[in-house]
Amino acid sequence: MISINPLGLLLAEGTESMSATAIIAALYVFALAAFLGYQVISRVPPLLHTPLMSATNAISGISLVGSIVIAGGTGPHHAKTATILGFIAVVCSTSNVVGGFALTDRMLRMFKRKQAPADTAKIASGNGHQKN
Repeated sequence: MISINPLGLLLAEGTESMSATAIIAALYVFALAAFLGYQVISRVPPLLHTPLMSATNAISGISLVGSIVIAGGTGPHHAKTATILGFIAVVCSTSNVVGGFALTDRMLRMFKRKQAPADTAKIASGNGHQKN
């Protein structure tokens, strides 16, 4: 049963006990976290972007495990809404992890040195120096 309230779809089955002040407090914390996250990420120097991407991929992996647990829950108080939202979280987390690792791999490939041709490598090392 979905409850009808002034906040619309925020409350679903099993959450009728949340008061309006609790929801407002949760939204306040969410807004502050979003603002703080934006401020922190925008001030990261370009040299640290690759390690930061790797760290956020690890965090996304943790959220993937949590979303799998929620999607597969079968307790007596587990609502169908939680299963649907858990499935959506699994899809979003998986795409975030896969895309993040692909992007990190691409960024790391940019820093690899290209292999020089064999003749150029000999000349550069002094072994293939030509005599006049």
